[in-house]
Amino acid sequence: MKEVKLSSLRGILMENKSPEIVIASYVGKLLRDNFGKGPESVYVSIAGEFIVIHIRKFISPMEEALLKQENENVVQNTREIVFQSLVPEIKAFIKGLTGIDINEFYYDWGMSNKSGVFVGIGSPIDGKIGSIEEDFPEKHTMDRKIVDISEEAQKAPEGLKSYLMNDRIIIFIRDGILVTIEKELIRQGYGKILKTTKRILEKKFLHNFDFESVIDRKITDIFVDWDFDLDKSVIVFMLKPS
Repeated sequence: MKEVKLSSLRGILMENKSPEIVIASYVGKLLRDNFGKGPESVYVSIAGEFIVIHIRKFISPMEEALLKQENENVVQNTREIVFQSLVPEIKAFIKGLTGIDINEFYYDWGMSNKSGVFVGIGSPIDGKIGSIEEDFPEKHTMDRKIVDISEEAQKAPEGLKSYLMNDRIIIFIRDGILVTIEKELIRQGYGKILKTTKRILEKKFLHNFDFESVIDRKITDIFVDWDFDLDKSVIVFMLKPS
């Protein structure tokens, strides 16, 4: 669980080749090769069934120009197209390095913070993973609010699990959240538009509620993504290190 400045990765890798460091190096280079500019830093955490990759200060000059012209959707759509081709490469790299077979992969971008997160969910490998907390003091209150927000945006999830991955990451996994009209829109080929709309709406609700007062911690980023085929969603809170 380390945050790595990509400018100094070569020296760090010579001293410490932990899976987190190696994955951070690989992802940073992959983004740089495909977008022309890599992130300033990459934070990787492996615990339980989760691999979370947090990207900071990641935006190309062209994307920055588009954002200044209020063309965020163009940036989001371009990243979506490029990144879909990179997911199999990232999953294969993680499998080869750690033995963890990633069954589900989620990602989201925070344009205002020039950040992003990738979440892989797979089968934990004994001896190669960290511990993860399924029970934490604020769990009940936060779960209840996530259900309320889900219900306001579409419907209450049929299932909800939450985890304190470490002192920087809280993960919520929602199952069964799509309503009938959303399923039909997906069947008709409007999944991309639906995801964009849901992301805008849910992030608005998530940011409007004062989760920081509940956990008494600064929240630096909130990310949301869906797997429509599985009718499943992941929400990630990135916290300021204590």
